[in-house]
Amino acid sequence: MSRADVNPADTERAVRIDLAAVRHNVGVLRERIRRPDGSRPLLTAVVKADAYGHGAVAVARAAAAAGADRLGVAHVREALALRAAGVPLPVLAWLHTGATDFAAAVEAEVTLGVSGWDLDAAADAVRGLRARGGAGPEARAVLHLKADTGLGRHGCTPERWPAFVARAAELEAAGLVRVEGVFSHLGVADEPDRAAETTAQLLRFERMAAEAAETLGHPLLRHLANTPATLARPDTHLDMVRVGLGLYGLSPFAEVTAAELGLRPAMSLVTVLANVKAVPAGQGVSYGFRHVTAEPTTLGLVPVGYADGVPRVVEGTRVHVGGRTVPVVGRIAMDQFVVDLGPDAADAPGDAVELFGPASGIPVEEWAAAAGTINYELVTRIGGRVDRQHVDPTPTQEARP
Repeated sequence: MSRADVNPADTERAVRIDLAAVRHNVGVLRERIRRPDGSRPLLTAVVKADAYGHGAVAVARAAAAAGADRLGVAHVREALALRAAGVPLPVLAWLHTGATDFAAAVEAEVTLGVSGWDLDAAADAVRGLRARGGAGPEARAVLHLKADTGLGRHGCTPERWPAFVARAAELEAAGLVRVEGVFSHLGVADEPDRAAETTAQLLRFERMAAEAAETLGHPLLRHLANTPATLARPDTHLDMVRVGLGLYGLSPFAEVTAAELGLRPAMSLVTVLANVKAVPAGQGVSYGFRHVTAEPTTLGLVPVGYADGVPRVVEGTRVHVGGRTVPVVGRIAMDQFVVDLGPDAADAPGDAVELFGPASGIPVEEWAAAAGTINYELVTRIGGRVDRQHVDPTPTQEARP
């Protein structure tokens, strides 16, 4: 990288999102879900949490251009933001509270994942819309019923499932809802050595999905696979898969890299040196003096910190400066951290710094490991002071396989 790669006049710190990489990853994932007869399940691109910090609207459009069939988010407000931006793909939202605007979701044709109290809340929203003249008698809340097959979070338990599905059938017969699908979520698909537990969840889900279809009297769109199951468990693909992490070019497996999966990381975290200075041996560095220079050297100040999403606990990692990697030294502070540029450094304020990304070859997993966490957390925690820049080196739409 050179100073020209990051222009201080444009940004002091940014995450750069390669939309061509997003499209590439959608293509790779679509190929993974091919059936032997050439048909394929649907692919839902999960763009919750602002597309894992990558920018939901831009990523949703790139994913759609590459062949994603649907979108997934956690909250209705995320789905409504996509609708407000003109994103037309079907979108499923599955995590609700008493403050969720179910009526707005129905009006915006957002599909709702429900697993308990929210079933009747969705039906009540339709009643309210009709009473206010905001919807005609044909309006329905489109629903996917969520089963808890072992994860213990969201989802209806097997014990409560028969009554829950029967209630959904009553509301469907009353013309208030249309049950389109049934789904669940896997707990250990990212741990291949625990295949038996994933298989147990799959078998439980198949039983619960079959029971729901029988009670409702019509076929349902079944979906269970997350990114790791999409990549490693074709038996879980069913009618649709939901891919999140893989969409962004990151591996869900501890022992398999993104490159080995054919995926391209989309995010780079870049900034510039804010200060450079020569220091003597014995110089303490950052809070707690956890690092003290062993010899005269040059220190560089990097103007991002834990307020920007760089974990305070990180130690022993590196960044890319001036065509080389240099170590991070001392504690990460709220707004900044220090790197050791070496005794003969010729670096200057304004020189480009990449913490992780394809240009430097430093994977986000290196920072995650240094923080004792996972790549999911690192990319989603980047703070609001960091600009989002979407770049597209190959803007022509890639052909759908």
